[in-house]
Amino acid sequence: MRKTYKKIKNASKAKIYRRKLSIRNKITGTTERPRICATKTNKNLYVQVIDDTKGETIVSVQTFGKQASEGRANVEGAKAVGADVAKALSGKNIKNAVFDRNGRKYTGVIAALADSIRENGIQI
Repeated sequence: MRKTYKKIKNASKAKIYRRKLSIRNKITGTTERPRICATKTNKNLYVQVIDDTKGETIVSVQTFGKQASEGRANVEGAKAVGADVAKALSGKNIKNAVFDRNGRKYTGVIAALADSIRENGIQI
């Protein structure tokens, strides 16, 4: 991942970006253990399962659009999205993955998402 050269003026976004770079230096997704990248906004929740060696997205689940999971960017919505991600990964015969919280702190919605994925049979 490439570091931005412009100054981020919003302090909270700068913290998130700094955490994101630190996480991505340590985590990479392979074909056997893809990376689950979770992005949260105030309204929606996006989850992608990425194989970094090939550079492609294996599975994508979000809380909006035609194939949306029910819920919004809250704990209940995160549980529903996590169950959908786990079901899609089980369909592709993937049992292990690494979790990329994308610079967010591991509390609330992000923690509920990871716990829901674990409860539905995927080892993170």
